[in-house]
Amino acid sequence: MPPWGRKEGPRRGEKVRRVELRERYEEDLFLVKGTFARAAAIALAAALVAVPAYAPKYVVYIASLVAVNIIIAVGLNLLVGYTGQISLGHAGFVAIGAYAFGIVAARLPWGADLAHWGLPWLAGFVAAGIVAGAFGFLVGLPALRLTGPYLTIATLGFGIAVHQVLVNWEWLSGGRAGLFVPKLALAGWELKERELYWIGLAAAAALTVIAYHLVRSYVGRAFVAIRDSDIAAEVMGVNLTTYKTLAFAVSAAYAGIGGALFAMVGRYLEPSQFTLLDSIYYFSMIVVGGLGTIAGGVLGAGLLTVLPLEFSGFKQWQPVVYGAAIILVMALEPRGVYGRWLKIKRWFKTWPF
Repeated sequence: MPPWGRKEGPRRGEKVRRVELRERYEEDLFLVKGTFARAAAIALAAALVAVPAYAPKYVVYIASLVAVNIIIAVGLNLLVGYTGQISLGHAGFVAIGAYAFGIVAARLPWGADLAHWGLPWLAGFVAAGIVAGAFGFLVGLPALRLTGPYLTIATLGFGIAVHQVLVNWEWLSGGRAGLFVPKLALAGWELKERELYWIGLAAAAALTVIAYHLVRSYVGRAFVAIRDSDIAAEVMGVNLTTYKTLAFAVSAAYAGIGGALFAMVGRYLEPSQFTLLDSIYYFSMIVVGGLGTIAGGVLGAGLLTVLPLEFSGFKQWQPVVYGAAIILVMALEPRGVYGRWLKIKRWFKTWPF
């Protein structure tokens, strides 16, 4: 039989490498693959369940802040990492969501009457996402004609404008005096630190899974096509008007929901909590974690939330440690923490070759 017709098997001592082929679209949507990944997911779930039961209140509070920042970072990564639209005014969307929640829960006339049943904060939670998403849609309209540094400056101006509105419109936001969020309740049960932790964890998990499925759908592929080349994407039939504004609206809605959770956890809102530095803070999360990956937003939010709090006793050194961590990560791994993890996993799969 000629060589091209003979089917040779593996030689003695030679390892057979199996290529992982995905035959169905559903296989691409699996969040966890493999025995080790399932065991790690179970261990992580057990640790998250044990936090409110055994950890002190301060740790529970930090975990709630991590959940808040995960929502914001994942939404921002949809805009920057997947669509390629740079935003340095994301703190403005967070502020809109936080104050929308605070106004619905504390300022509306019917809020006090229904506080016992918890309807104001549930309504405020929904209002935060809708109002912030609407503003994101409006900000996304200039993105149709602006790109690169021009779009960055436009979003920067939006964030500064929101901050000035919160400072000067005291009838709406309380100005420098701030806005106090009342104690929250659900069906007569007061929501304390541990209950807020569960709400934040559930919201972060649900929105992360939604984002994971979104980027693997035709919408996510349209986002990536716009990021790589908007002209080529338009030639291939991608509607730039629809998907650019959709990316801004979805990202802003995520930020608004994160802002609502921030108001629930902190119970006090003040304009200095939503400045340009906070926008850079959110942007650093996705850069350090990994642009264009959902897991990168989760890892970056967790790292840059816990790290400054751990060095809170050294306030004079905190900016130095924070900046050094960003420089170190970017110098060693431009693709972020998640990119480094992918390299480590690939090394173990190909070892010892």
